[in-house]
Amino acid sequence: MTASTTTTPGVGTPVRPAAAFALLGTVQATLIFTLAALAVPLPDIGREFALDRSQLILLSAAYGLTFAGLLLLGGRFADRYGGRRALTAGLLVFAAASAAAPLAPGYEALLAGRFAQGVGAALVAPAAMNVLRTVFGSPAAYGRAMATWGGLSVLGATAGNLGSGVISALLSWRWSFAVPLLVAGAALALAPRLLPDTEPGAGRSLDLPGAVLATGGITLASYGLVLTDAHPWGSPAVLVPLTAGVALCAAFLFAERRARDPLLPPRFVLDRRRATGLAAIALTAAGTSMTFVLLSLHLQQGRGYSELETSAAFVPFAAALLVSGRAAGPLIGRYGAPLVTAAGLATGAAGLALLAATGLGAGAVPYAYGLLPGLVLLPAGAAASFAGAAVLATGGVPERQTGLAGGVLNTAMELGPTVLFAALLALGGDAVSLAVTAGAFVALSCATAATAALAARTHHP
Repeated sequence: MTASTTTTPGVGTPVRPAAAFALLGTVQATLIFTLAALAVPLPDIGREFALDRSQLILLSAAYGLTFAGLLLLGGRFADRYGGRRALTAGLLVFAAASAAAPLAPGYEALLAGRFAQGVGAALVAPAAMNVLRTVFGSPAAYGRAMATWGGLSVLGATAGNLGSGVISALLSWRWSFAVPLLVAGAALALAPRLLPDTEPGAGRSLDLPGAVLATGGITLASYGLVLTDAHPWGSPAVLVPLTAGVALCAAFLFAERRARDPLLPPRFVLDRRRATGLAAIALTAAGTSMTFVLLSLHLQQGRGYSELETSAAFVPFAAALLVSGRAAGPLIGRYGAPLVTAAGLATGAAGLALLAATGLGAGAVPYAYGLLPGLVLLPAGAAASFAGAAVLATGGVPERQTGLAGGVLNTAMELGPTVLFAALLALGGDAVSLAVTAGAFVALSCATAATAALAARTHHP
């Protein structure tokens, strides 16, 4: 990424790559900030609206449900109508929902606002990657940009947890929505000046039948899994949406095999490197999201921390994240994305295992050795994993499918904190869930290392 002004290939619009990346990166980080913005204030919201644990979990997951469910359609929308147009449309929806949510008089209105934020985010995220590919036209420049881009999500999540705790303690949880509103407004004002007007993809359909099946399937299945926190797996409350969601997802896969212009071409996700990267993104997102939510609740409800103290407890997490994210790009250039992803997953697994063993116990285990080691190792590994996995998931994608790549990548990122989070949480106690997640990190690290060894043998670029 350079600060010089260049001419965007195929569009002819002078752009400044560094400024464009700064704008798009801030927007991407803000989308994930918004995902995590209610994690620390959840107990406060629960007291204000008299909510039980299942309602709090659903409120935490609502944004991710529509975000994940609509991302494939958002990616096609960007490829069909142009990245900057899709970005503008999504920012308008996102800003409107961010303005309405803090005015919510009760739980239902707040839940609706979170769902609406996810709709806007589903348009914005793949559109941002579509524009990014236009800004960085060469594969090498785009690969370097994606190595940095991958770390923005966990950075946004960390900022959401730290910022929301401070904002809630000093003002109110409602003010947490000011951040996405201000960023969306600034992006709408700056986009015409900093971003190229990307060309629409002529002749591409939206594949609305596929979009309906994918959105309904992902959303219903995720919702059913979220409800397992309050209802048994065999209850109608869980089985009806879960079964319907799985059936719609199966129908989606069947329909895509026969569609003339499928929303998700089957071969797109069958590439070994891409599949490995997407799995790493989903699992890493699940692990970090689970840690934020479980520790936030544990520190406040189990250890009596205030919201400000809870945010302060995550400061080492943020510091380790920044250091690791800074180092990830050069390490990928030297050792390759698969090896860096595998090392990141292994490091994150160590952090999760430590937190499971000492961080969530009923006794008053001191912070210095009960939580701190895990809160350093997990983000150090997560930043490397996200960076390497983003390169794996987007490498070799044709420019006409950049929106699709963005939709798939962000779908994996959102399915982690919704589907995987809910599934792992249903396995047992909080410590058990973290321990099982650590084991999944180890297994995927080994699989990714095998991908690295295969790439080395075949001289994969």
